[in-house]
Amino acid sequence: MPSANPVLNRLDRTVGAERRASPVVVADSMTVEDVVTRTVGLLLLTGVTAAVAWVVVPQAVWISAALAGSALAGLALALVISLRASTNLALIAGYAVLQGLLLGVASRAFELVYPGIVAQAVVGTFGVFLGMALLYRARLVRASPRLARLVVGTLIGIVAISVVNLVTYLATGGQGVEVYSLTGRVGWLPYVFSVVAIIAGAFSFVLDFDLVERSVRAGVPRRFAWFCAFGLLVGLVFLYWQLLRLLSYLRR
Repeated sequence: MPSANPVLNRLDRTVGAERRASPVVVADSMTVEDVVTRTVGLLLLTGVTAAVAWVVVPQAVWISAALAGSALAGLALALVISLRASTNLALIAGYAVLQGLLLGVASRAFELVYPGIVAQAVVGTFGVFLGMALLYRARLVRASPRLARLVVGTLIGIVAISVVNLVTYLATGGQGVEVYSLTGRVGWLPYVFSVVAIIAGAFSFVLDFDLVERSVRAGVPRRFAWFCAFGLLVGLVFLYWQLLRLLSYLRR
């Protein structure tokens, strides 16, 4: 069935084309357990890379241009994987490693200025994820077409504004809806932007859960569990960044 979630529709088309070329063997169909194990694996890869970057990378490397370049590269890789509904493990693992490097270096810088902020952001990220999972499990929140359009549209707007804001910052040093300085003053607009981004990020998990549930029900090939796990990783990384930034605003 068509969905308002563009990623789900793209996955449907990709799987449909494969089925026309070669029927799916039921034994090779994806399960929820496949998605869980792959998601945990990607999280471990990201976490280990972040820990290594935290310890090994010198603090002198903390410069805005380096982090901005890594962020844009990560965004480009995420778009390639999403638009192609790719299950290429090298690409997905590359995204996890790149985000781990970025998270490790940036988190260490935040921690030096605001001790304890990283633990707060990590707990908040997984707390929100677990809360949305429980709400979805209880059917208190459903991936309706209206919700999907609202969440997807909001996230696209947030990413577009963030990219423009980042490019503007690199070119002029001006900071708008996102403040990149760790100690600079923060107006009301960055607070609002962060809160909206966190809410959108939280509800994006509902779309991810729906993607997994419908894919399992449709019997898609097991290798697409990597694509679903990648979507969950993207959501967790996005939410962590937004919580880390908002917490830094509140502690200034």
